[in-house]
Amino acid sequence: MEFESILSYGARAEAGFNNQKAFNEALSGGKNITVPEGVYELGPIEIRSNTVLQLEKGAVLSFIADETVYEPCYTRWEGVNCYAMHPCLLIADADNVTVCGEGTVDGNGAWWWEAANRKRYGQKAPESEIELRFAALNPGYETQPGGGGGRQCQFLRPALFQTLNSKNIAVRGIRLINSPFWTLHPVYTDHITIDGVSIKNPYDSPNTDGIDIDSCTNVIIENCTVDVGDDGIAIKSGSGEDGIRTARATDGVIVRNCRVYSAHGGIVIGSETAGGIRNIKAEDSEFIGTDRGIRIKTRRGRGGDIENLSFKGLEITGNICPIAINMYYRCGCDDKSCFSLEKLPVTPSTPSIRNVDISGCHAKESKATNGFIVGLPEMPIANLRISDCSFSLSANPSEAIDKSEMYEGLPEISSRAVRLRNVEAEIKNVSFTGTDDAFLIEDGCLIR
Repeated sequence: MEFESILSYGARAEAGFNNQKAFNEALSGGKNITVPEGVYELGPIEIRSNTVLQLEKGAVLSFIADETVYEPCYTRWEGVNCYAMHPCLLIADADNVTVCGEGTVDGNGAWWWEAANRKRYGQKAPESEIELRFAALNPGYETQPGGGGGRQCQFLRPALFQTLNSKNIAVRGIRLINSPFWTLHPVYTDHITIDGVSIKNPYDSPNTDGIDIDSCTNVIIENCTVDVGDDGIAIKSGSGEDGIRTARATDGVIVRNCRVYSAHGGIVIGSETAGGIRNIKAEDSEFIGTDRGIRIKTRRGRGGDIENLSFKGLEITGNICPIAINMYYRCGCDDKSCFSLEKLPVTPSTPSIRNVDISGCHAKESKATNGFIVGLPEMPIANLRISDCSFSLSANPSEAIDKSEMYEGLPEISSRAVRLRNVEAEIKNVSFTGTDDAFLIEDGCLIR
């Protein structure tokens, strides 16, 4: 395979020089482009069909931290189709694209994180010019669901790397760091392989998920290392009415031989679940120091059928809670009815969870509880099977029991055992250590 150097398109590894134009020209389609060692400052770029972008060792794409540079792009942001800031690196409406090599994509996220935290706690509505622009482009945004990213002020930060309405995509070997928002976000993409990718964001950087697979099909994630400030590897399919209307499931995802550090969850389903999530396998991976290991999160109003999930051969060490299956997820919702303990009518926005198999998984040194598994009274978790596993608390648990999951509306408990509520499950050849009783069984349970 022959490559052209990005330098032949006028790119320069020179401080203060914006390489956006050179990269967009080079990546306009049908070319194999290599980027030699050096730091290339640039605004958002887009890769077209039949393109290979190779980042050589020492090559850094350094994206400018300036909200005015990221023009509105119609995409999906926290589960809702809307206008948001143009992703730093975007593959849209494309076929046959590879991004590979030993280089780095740097989102220079520090400015974005500081702004997001400041706006989240001190700003209730759009204020800046670009926020007001998004508010006009996204009528009704005030009632759109969010996951905590700050939709109310329309500060819709860019993903670092997004694929959108595309197919036959490969991302291999590169390093992604300091993302302004979600890091690697495939949306409406068929046949994508993510292999040997390294992702690193600080733990306290807000909403900097590692990999978010969003209404995609035929996905392989393998040999990756993720260390981020939110969920590690997450599977999603849209949120609320918009996601139900779009009706595009995530179907057919394999995660294997990956390591996740520090994140809010190792392998995560949700909380954007409206289009449905099915046929997911996560196997032979390690989750080290993550808040949760296996995490499934949704709530009333999110919608979607979550089914046929397999978690096998996972090693979970030093987490807060190894298994968290939560249908009372609180983030981004102020409607108290979503967290009622009463049985409510089943509607199209009622999520379901069924056919979940957890086998050969081992957790040790957990800091809060051995598990949190809570369904809805009108939609209990169905056909959960846990077999040939072990779960062990730390000798001196350091986290409060209610830190096991981000929930709302449930009564306080004093047990660190596995909490079970509104669930039908078979548990076979599983050991639980560190608590007097293996389970705290509440309302609506059938345990075999």
